[in-house]
Amino acid sequence: VQLQASGGGLVQAGGSLRLSCTTSGRTFSGFAVGWFRQTPGKEREFLTGIAWNGGRTYYADSVKGRFTISRDNAKSTVYLQMISLKPEDTAVYYCAATGSLLIPRTAAEYDLWGQGTLVTVSS
Repeated sequence: VQLQASGGGLVQAGGSLRLSCTTSGRTFSGFAVGWFRQTPGKEREFLTGIAWNGGRTYYADSVKGRFTISRDNAKSTVYLQMISLKPEDTAVYYCAATGSLLIPRTAAEYDLWGQGTLVTVSS
């Protein structure tokens, strides 16, 4: 099973982007999915997660109200809609999946990772 994150790019402050996380080889439907980001020299930061059936979500305070996670299990895709982007949102964004029924908030609790997509927010 491989995850693929896409949709990153360069955007001006205040702008928006939508990231996608897709999977090949297996359906997403039984997995909780989280989004993380990382900048050089820092640990991977948990941003948001969604339960396997989309019934529950969780957001870190740093993105609450600006980022929205959603999923379409029929398309095996999880989305991260980002609005009101700030220069400090610049990072490589990763999606990750786990078979947990909960929404883990640490990188170590996720089993599957995508390769990351770069988001750059200019001031």
